[in-house]
Amino acid sequence: MEISLYNKRLHYALILSFITIGYNLLEGIVSTFYGASDETLALFGFGLDSFVEVLSGIGIAHMIYRMKRNPVVERDSFEITALKVTGTALYILTAGLVIGAILAVINKSEPDTTLAGIIIAVLSILTMYFLYREKIKVGNQLDSKPIISDAKCTKTCFYLSFILLASSLLYELWQIPYVDALGSLGIAWYAWKEGREAFENARSKSLSRSSDCC
Repeated sequence: MEISLYNKRLHYALILSFITIGYNLLEGIVSTFYGASDETLALFGFGLDSFVEVLSGIGIAHMIYRMKRNPVVERDSFEITALKVTGTALYILTAGLVIGAILAVINKSEPDTTLAGIIIAVLSILTMYFLYREKIKVGNQLDSKPIISDAKCTKTCFYLSFILLASSLLYELWQIPYVDALGSLGIAWYAWKEGREAFENARSKSLSRSSDCC
């Protein structure tokens, strides 16, 4: 591949990683605010997961920046630390969401409204679909397994948005009991899965292995 074209595509991949970080940061702030004020555990957990994705995104951006300077075959200490911190945060989030869901059922807690969750989920679905499509495209063009892996991580966020949308819609339209708690458990399952993959990737310095999340 022509060097100038390769660098342009790497630059675009770096821009996509910055967009991912910025969007997840904004999404995390808005989601946790409305999740707390409306007492919807699914939205609050979704927001916390967005903050964790910021940590993961920083590791990815760092890796792509290194790729722009020299060929990269292994993760460096910064990326490994970012993966370990991400994995730990996701495990803590999983435990918190499971405990929160159990307490919500015991105390018969229900959200005031899940309208914010519907709006945020729709925006997230559109944004994550765009990011996934573009990351897959540039990852294939560069034949880069790490960028393709990051795209798969974005696809997981895409699925999480559908869980939030489903639980929020069901409650807002029909006030189905405990559907918000059930939605938070769905987010917890994905958080646990992502956390496990983060630690697996941290143990393997090689970037040649393929996984669902970088």
